Amino acid sequence: MSIQLTLKSTLLGLALVTSLAQAHEPIWDGNKVQMRSQQLAPGVFAHLPADAAELNAKGGAAATSGGLIVGLRGALLIETMLNRRLHDQVRALAKAKSGGLPLLYAVNTSSHGDHSFGNMFLPAETRLVQHEHTARFIAGHLEQDKAFMLQHFGKGRGIEPIQARAPDILVPAGGKLLLDLGGRQVEIHDFGFAQTGGDLFVWEPQSKTLWAGNPVIAAKPALPWLLDGKLVQTLATLQKVYDFLPADATIVPGHGVPMGREGLRWHLDYLAAVQAGVKSALARGLSLEQTVAELQLPEFRGYALFDWVHPGLNVPAAYKDLAAKP
Repeated sequence: MSIQLTLKSTLLGLALVTSLAQAHEPIWDGNKVQMRSQQLAPGVFAHLPADAAELNAKGGAAATSGGLIVGLRGALLIETMLNRRLHDQVRALAKAKSGGLPLLYAVNTSSHGDHSFGNMFLPAETRLVQHEHTARFIAGHLEQDKAFMLQHFGKGRGIEPIQARAPDILVPAGGKLLLDLGGRQVEIHDFGFAQTGGDLFVWEPQSKTLWAGNPVIAAKPALPWLLDGKLVQTLATLQKVYDFLPADATIVPGHGVPMGREGLRWHLDYLAAVQAGVKSALARGLSLEQTVAELQLPEFRGYALFDWVHPGLNVPAAYKDLAAKP
């Protein structure tokens, strides 16, 4: 299944869920979100929606999280946000926290518009880093992506004028990039397929901080989204990330407040439970509909989107993935 089609089905599902609960309000409003900065270590900051902690605690959907890493020569911005308003907020935070040092690099952890639409507002001298898969997707599908974002995040939220900006640095599949900010090196990793096939993880080794993007939506009770149906690969990649991290690492998820390494176990345990349940159903010859009905996993409830993400996306994706394997 193509990334374009999975994006379409994902946003359609989100629209159905949120329209019932919020009377056609956007998932979150790019005209209202306020970003704040949280220092994680000297020169290391998370950019967070002001209401992220409150929303995460009750399993709600928070806006995009990102961050800033500052070295002696300049800074690196993680995520450029949905629109100019949010981009300008994180740029103002970056300027204040970096002491006015130049913004040397910006990284998109994926092609999703709320992580990358702000690319066009970066300074010309800032070097944009993307996964090669992300760059291909944006180059070929920006207008379709904008149309779906407009439908589900709302018109008049600064999405209409978005244009693509070509990346300056590409990370190849399975690649690793080292960026020198002056006295501080940052690692950009592709650990494998995690949600979109173009997922980048940003690792700052001095502070032991990892920006995970959407493969880790938020801490418990949020769940992974199997957007492209690859349960086995996603589980293996998140296990690789867990094994890579030291015990005292900090993870900044794609839509939430920072969490510890052990917070990733919730996501791994959930995917393992889905895998085990679907394997059992296939071994007994159950249909997809019977598997969805049987595999309830109430111990993983609590996420506001559970009743769509689990039975509507993840179980069918896992069934398709595992049914195709010998």
